[in-house]
Amino acid sequence: MKIVQAASEFFPYVKTGGLADAVAALAGALVERGHEVEVFVPGYRAVVDHPDAAEAKTLLRPKIEMGDVFMSGEIRVFSPREGLRVYLVCRDEFFDRRHPYGTGERDFEDNHHRFIFFCKGVVETMRLLRMNVDAVHCHDWQTGLLPLLLRHAEQRHGDILAMRTVFTVHNLAFQGVFPMRSFYRTNLPDELMGIDGVEFYGQMSMMKAGILFADRVATVSPTYAREIQTSEQGCGLEGVVATRADELRGLTNGIDRSVWDPATDTLLPATYTAKNLKGKWTCREELLRRHGFDPDFGGPIYGMVCRLTTQKGVDLVLANREFFKRENVRLIVLGRGEPELEKGLRELAAAMPKRVALSTRMDETMSHLVTAGSDFFLMPSRFEPCGLSQMYSQVYGTIPIVTRVGGLADTVTDIDAEGGEGTGIQVSLSPEGLLHGLERARALHADKRRLVEVQLRGMRRDFGWGETVRAYEGLYVDED
Repeated sequence: MKIVQAASEFFPYVKTGGLADAVAALAGALVERGHEVEVFVPGYRAVVDHPDAAEAKTLLRPKIEMGDVFMSGEIRVFSPREGLRVYLVCRDEFFDRRHPYGTGERDFEDNHHRFIFFCKGVVETMRLLRMNVDAVHCHDWQTGLLPLLLRHAEQRHGDILAMRTVFTVHNLAFQGVFPMRSFYRTNLPDELMGIDGVEFYGQMSMMKAGILFADRVATVSPTYAREIQTSEQGCGLEGVVATRADELRGLTNGIDRSVWDPATDTLLPATYTAKNLKGKWTCREELLRRHGFDPDFGGPIYGMVCRLTTQKGVDLVLANREFFKRENVRLIVLGRGEPELEKGLRELAAAMPKRVALSTRMDETMSHLVTAGSDFFLMPSRFEPCGLSQMYSQVYGTIPIVTRVGGLADTVTDIDAEGGEGTGIQVSLSPEGLLHGLERARALHADKRRLVEVQLRGMRRDFGWGETVRAYEGLYVDED
């Protein structure tokens, strides 16, 4: 098939979280199965400046209708591998910025204009190049208007641009909600401004548009598919999701073993396998050294790589500061996010410099080292649509400590579960629940034989894309 993927992030060109990894891994898996894949991303500064894009060719300079004006854009393309082309929708006014969505303190005020322009740029490129694809796969709110815009363009021009549109919800909490006055930029019919269209409590929701108007809807794990139909996890859109409940598919993301594999990972100081863990101890020593700790430290290391947000349970870690003060352990956190949580972790590291370290510089190399060099990986999330880090950690022999939510519940089995095949530690969502998990991990670390058994079980797990790709292929074809 010929498949278009549209997303606001795509590894290794632009990444703020798991979305970039998931879209890149899915695209690669589709190429491996013989499909022709075209990936559209905004022409951010980071993407345009990436070495892969140095030879990008300008294909088009379309005029994009944005309300009552036409805005010029530029479509560039490059091919990082056979079977895969990356299209950049460029307009410096919108995308020549250091960060994709905001300053770190707040979102850009023109994000609605930016991503309406991006979606329209995708549609216009498909039309002008007469791509005639089998499926357009849209990811998260930034592409939520694309299915609507595509069908509207088909009606206006009498073309067939795609046989099927698919929309994947990666995180329902981020919905692309903007003042309804920005709807005029879409040039869509006025009737779509109502409750049966994109209206959401008097505003416009791009996420709602994607859920309602794509031909097929998916999310990134079976448990999350159930959770987003409840008032607790539906983020106000549970009623909208319920209208597609019969068609909603929960398809767990896989991981890209060409990037995340301890046997071949070039970002690590040493590689290793389940048959020879020597390289993991080298990574452990280097992780300690890089953070100013004694590389010969023999106690448990707890690692954490995430956006520093309440969603990720960072406050639960801070609530257990007495554990890290009392026990001879190390805590290494990589991430940035909410100012109050960053401040709390900085204060914790300052109070216990020999036990706690924080790095707020987003560093792909360090994220791999934390994953490989830690003994335990903390993910006490309040909600987690799928999560990739808990899968990365298992195949790197690092035991995840997770809450029983979303994709964490689907991909991590507790070490004390019946059957004896557990590869992680599940905890309840509370400071006390996380404390119990930290203490269980410390006890497991003291039992070296069992520790290695759990590590090896995790390393042998298959988190590939095979089953999920086949399920997406079923969504792409024009069948009920």
